Amino acid sequence: MPGPTENVWLATVRANPEHASNYARRWSNFVAEGRDVYGEARTIDAMAERGSRILDAGCGTGRIGGWLAERGHEVVGVDLDETLIRVARQDWPQASWEVQNLADLNVVTDTGVQAEFDLIVSAGNVVTFFADAERRPALARMQDHLAPDGRLVVGFGAGRRYDFDEFEADAAHVGLRLDQRYSTWTLRPPANGFLVAVLSKRPD
Repeated sequence: MPGPTENVWLATVRANPEHASNYARRWSNFVAEGRDVYGEARTIDAMAERGSRILDAGCGTGRIGGWLAERGHEVVGVDLDETLIRVARQDWPQASWEVQNLADLNVVTDTGVQAEFDLIVSAGNVVTFFADAERRPALARMQDHLAPDGRLVVGFGAGRRYDFDEFEADAAHVGLRLDQRYSTWTLRPPANGFLVAVLSKRPD
């Protein structure tokens, strides 16, 4: 199924300039209501050694990366929306937050070399917002930022113009290997409605 011709998030914000602010407010309200919004973060934490280098790819307001930073991980969050990054910087100062499009991802260390991460997490249907032309470049850039034994964990729902088999084919095309496939962030067996994919660099 062909993907959208334009990045869905950017198109939505152009049509409604208040969309990002409303999105951030919605998550703040969830927290105020006492909802559990950190399930994905707990799963990533369980997969990580203490003090791991973690990239929150498509971080939004920072709920996943910020939670992980509070638990001692070295976290960088990246999102293309400046409004969401401002919220993340305010709410979660323990992590580093950068405005970047994942299709052009380039996180560098203090010494100017490309950063490598033990874990990269992309939750919240982020990959379904990519324009068709951004899909493989974004996956390739995330793959490039993985440490040799690092893992990429991607979660998104069905019915969002990115079929699971298309995603897996794109991942394979850029050199990623699908290691595990689940249907929830609590690691239930595969099902049709949701995909949580654990990927790593394919051996040469």
